[in-house]
Amino acid sequence: MPQTLRFGLLALVAYFVCMAIAHFFGLKVPILFVYYDTPYYAYQDRIISFAVLSYVGLFYAASGDIKLVPIALAVLGATALGLASVNMSEALASVLSEGQSTWPYWAQTAVIAGLWFILTVLYLARPKA
Repeated sequence: MPQTLRFGLLALVAYFVCMAIAHFFGLKVPILFVYYDTPYYAYQDRIISFAVLSYVGLFYAASGDIKLVPIALAVLGATALGLASVNMSEALASVLSEGQSTWPYWAQTAVIAGLWFILTVLYLARPKA
């Protein structure tokens, strides 16, 4: 596996560990908390923190086995699409203040989509053995 691809996958492991910690402790930090300024319940964030651990395991496993990379990429791509769906939803609009922009959520969604794109390019451009 190319080192740049492995590094990217491991960087996502670190990112998702930080995200899980932020959600567990309710640290509403943009980038680690996509919808950082919306109402929430602490128990929901605890559930999210445990669910994010599956991303940690998946990306860690993919960093050591090239055969798992397509699965990790599919999950990351689905995450970006899911976030886009939430960003356009009436459910999100209903909890935002009048005039509150969804731009920060779109920016974070774009970062995740960008990471998917970069990792996909690195995966497809790898030397085939």
